[in-house]
Amino acid sequence: MADDVIAHVLRRAGFGASSDDLATFGNVSYSAALDRLINYDTIPDDVDSKIGQVGFLGTTSNGPFSPNTVINDARQRWLFRMLHTNRPLQEKMTLFWHNYFATGYSKVAGATSAIDGTRLMAAKASEDPKAQRGQMETLRANALGSLRDLLLGIAQDPAMLIWLDGNTNTKNNPQENFGRELMELFSRGVGFYTESDVYAAARVFTGWNLNIARGTTDGTSGYSFIYNANNHETAAKTFSFPIYSDGSTTIPSRSASAGMQDGIDLINALAMHPETARRVVGKLYAFFVSETTPADPGFINQLATTYLQNQSNIRPVVQSLLLSAQFVSPSNFFTRYSWPVEYVVRSMKEAGWTGFSAGTALTPLVNMGQQLFEPPDVAGWDLAQNWFSTGKMLARMNFASTLSSNQKFRLATAAAGAKQSPDALVNYMLSRITPASSASMLGDLSAYASSAPWTGSDTQMQTKASGLAHLILGSAEYQFV
Repeated sequence: MADDVIAHVLRRAGFGASSDDLATFGNVSYSAALDRLINYDTIPDDVDSKIGQVGFLGTTSNGPFSPNTVINDARQRWLFRMLHTNRPLQEKMTLFWHNYFATGYSKVAGATSAIDGTRLMAAKASEDPKAQRGQMETLRANALGSLRDLLLGIAQDPAMLIWLDGNTNTKNNPQENFGRELMELFSRGVGFYTESDVYAAARVFTGWNLNIARGTTDGTSGYSFIYNANNHETAAKTFSFPIYSDGSTTIPSRSASAGMQDGIDLINALAMHPETARRVVGKLYAFFVSETTPADPGFINQLATTYLQNQSNIRPVVQSLLLSAQFVSPSNFFTRYSWPVEYVVRSMKEAGWTGFSAGTALTPLVNMGQQLFEPPDVAGWDLAQNWFSTGKMLARMNFASTLSSNQKFRLATAAAGAKQSPDALVNYMLSRITPASSASMLGDLSAYASSAPWTGSDTQMQTKASGLAHLILGSAEYQFV
């Protein structure tokens, strides 16, 4: 049971378990494993330095690998991080926030350039000539921080300013997109704001604009948030919900020079609103605990209280979730539909990656319905059963075929101790590649493994180990985490 819970938390708070992960977590208690996952700040974040090294997932690029300036290289770097990081929960939460604050590369690149669009989405400031920090780095740095800080950061993020047109928000032409999504998607949710609130929020953020410092030597521009006082509407703004602790619903009139405080006040109010708390913890429940078992309202209220008592900090909420009886209950194992990127990374962790390239996964991911840095709209991807259609499932099965074929020699070598019988090989493969348990699936795997006279030869092991990997990875039972 303890091993099952460790495997469960590594699927939900990470991307599954490789042999290295099992070596790290296999002999520790659940509380110790959870401590390592949640308090990842004590673990060096050196995973990017391993790109290109022998024994790690490969990358493919047209020219030098440049994840700060080439979007497909940035996608490969993120897949590499998910597979090899020693901070799996940080990457898992970064993926959660990427969907929560869904921002599409194509619009950002269309407003700038392919290079600058990649920089605004994915650049590491320490590697960029203008110290540009991509949106993903902001999300990663605040993965378990406060929602309030994330809202403030995302309101000033250059990619978001382009994505939701904040760069055009002025007192003469208030732009409603960011204010609307701030309330509808980023905080309280549908039904908890009015159209007059949207107009008031638009005016709150007038002057929250984009500054572009054009490059003069290397052609690289610097993009940053700027508060343009001259573009800010100074009149009072009234909302249908309280903004201040005394119950006041009106942000007072301020001078233009002090007007940035309007946006800060609104963000503070939204981050600490009880409806925001319930909405955020509900999403975290679905992400970590279950999409198929409805959350108990009392448990959601308990988590919302934890959120509010900790000033919107996410770490204590996630810790409470992962320690809860609901999370560790076997009835909630394999009750969330795997996102395509989760499926791909977990498949590589369990089946192997040596000699494989992250670039090989990019087109299959598109066919499965998830292209990193390109959510379909501001609401993010359609989750749960919406990940599955005939075409999308076929894409998963095709990826399973590609990966298992690529790894057939290594799988056969790893399974050498199980070559005495078909059933021994099946049992080994199910210990390595871990779907939800199914009697019918076990029967199908056994039938496949024993479909020819058993010799245990190297050739047969290569064929059967690879074939079993393909069947398991492409099964319905493997599509849940």
